[in-house]
Amino acid sequence: MSEKAKVQLFPDAAALCRAAAEHFARRAREFVAQQGVFNVVLSGGSTPKGMFQLLVSESSFKDAIPWKQIQFFWGDERHVPPDHADSNYRMTQETLLSKAPVPAGNIHRIKSELSDTSVSASGYRDEIKQCIKKFENGFPCFDLAFLGMGPDGHTASLFPGTKALAEKNEWVVANWVGKFYTWRITLTAPVFNHAAEVVFLAGGDDKAQPLKAVLEGPYEPEQLPAQLISPVSGKLLWMVDVKAAALLEK
Repeated sequence: MSEKAKVQLFPDAAALCRAAAEHFARRAREFVAQQGVFNVVLSGGSTPKGMFQLLVSESSFKDAIPWKQIQFFWGDERHVPPDHADSNYRMTQETLLSKAPVPAGNIHRIKSELSDTSVSASGYRDEIKQCIKKFENGFPCFDLAFLGMGPDGHTASLFPGTKALAEKNEWVVANWVGKFYTWRITLTAPVFNHAAEVVFLAGGDDKAQPLKAVLEGPYEPEQLPAQLISPVSGKLLWMVDVKAAALLEK
């Protein structure tokens, strides 16, 4: 396990979602107080969905979050239109953004409906460059990036054996995923690694084996891409439930 990684354990999925919502709200307030803006990268998945629902359904969250100072980005997107059932953007729009006072100009989605995914990737790079003010080593520095992990150890759309795993220079790439015979558009590992904080959200029985392999197994990022995430100077936090953590020794 990365020496930088911290693991927080929660009794069930509901507790994990609530803790994630509390973390989001706290970081939003902190960064807005410090710099006037909070640049956050979101992910898809059931845990983020639960987090989003809490953020807008409970006044203790919704009323205390500086929504107008938050800039929303995504870590990856499927090659589908924004209204498609598989779209990460659509899930976020329906559960969070449409129910919070977020200015339209603060929402930075990946234009994944374009037929040429390389154009989607380069366009997203340009949008990030215009919005983010802090850079390090040629990479944008987001304030917080949420990530999930698949049962195969992938994160964002960095899948085992795909070309994007070796990317050292680009911020956003179109990544062909042979497993699904489709393109994905994804931020690259170096971008996540230049964030001030990366938070993995992992819950459920199907995450137990990959979580143990990623955190306690040998370093084999070609097989377990989540191992690529090791912030250069930022924090790395794994928020997991007891089912996902069932095989961990530490």
